[in-house]
Amino acid sequence: MDATGNKTPYQGPARCFGEYRCPKCNRTWMSGNSWANTGQQCTRCEIVVYPHKQRALEKPDGLDKSDPTKKHPQELCQKCQSLGYFCGRKQW
Repeated sequence: MDATGNKTPYQGPARCFGEYRCPKCNRTWMSGNSWANTGQQCTRCEIVVYPHKQRALEKPDGLDKSDPTKKHPQELCQKCQSLGYFCGRKQW
């Protein structure tokens, strides 16, 4: 969290690409379903982790390791939990 209370680098309203690193087990992951001030739960430690890097979805600096056919784990996503449905829905 920074001095203004923001928990994530990105502060816009749209979905973005996020990079995560669990501070407890050092596990890393990337997600195309990352949001401002919203975290995802580490599958190993079961703690909420906020992204340390976020950027527009279009081109993640050639680091896109995401698989569009892979199901987004909604039960681990704070945004999905707050909405009550998949946060990547086209309504945004």
